[in-house]
Parts: sequence; structure tokens; C-alpha cells
Amino acid sequence: MVDHDEQNHERSCCPIACALDHLGDKWTLLIIRDLLLGKKRYQEFLESPEQIATNVLANRLKKLEAVGILTRQIYQKKPIRYEYVLTAKGEDLRLVLQALAEWGKTYYPSAKAFMAHV
Repeated sequence: MVDHDEQNHERSCCPIACALDHLGDKWTLLIIRDLLLGKKRYQEFLESPEQIATNVLANRLKKLEAVGILTRQIYQKKPIRYEYVLTAKGEDLRLVLQALAEWGKTYYPSAKAFMAHV
């Protein structure tokens, strides 16, 4: 399914600018990486080596849900706890992250790849 949010161009109508308006900070693609690697729960994201702050994580998860990249599902009722799942729109970022990982491995060969099976 293709989103047709023509009126929601934050900076310009350039498709790269539109994508960066939702993905272009230093945390969002790492959260998506973790989702692609199988993480689903808030605590699992906090355990990633980059050590995202809790307020930043909560903010990014809300933003990603608002733009349809992930959905939130209750997995525990008392207290209410959620897990996060990529939508088709989010899954479509898999190839983007694979390409970025390949670029990173080429130019930063000592970096450790977390995306071996993504």
C-alpha cells in the first residue's frame, strides 16, 4: 500500500527530504534496525549498544507509529505493556538498511554488523 500524503511535505517535495523528515535523526533507523532484528519490547530497545535515552526512545516510537512505520500491540494487561511491530511500510525499509549496512562495512570495515540476517 502506498501512502499518498502529498500535503505533508515538511521541507520540500523531494522524496529524499520527505523520507528524512521521518527517518533522518540519529536514532530512528537504529530502532528500525532493532525491529528488523526481532526486538519488539521497550526494554529490548534500551539494551541496544547505542544506549538510547528513555525519553528519546518513547518519542521516536510514538513518531514511527504516527507515520505508519510501526504499530503498537498490547502483550500484557496489568500493567499495560506494549510491543512494537513493523508495518509493511516499515518492512519496506529492510533493503534501505541493508544498503546502508553494506556502505558502512565498505567505508568503516572495523565496524561490527548487527544486521547479518536482515
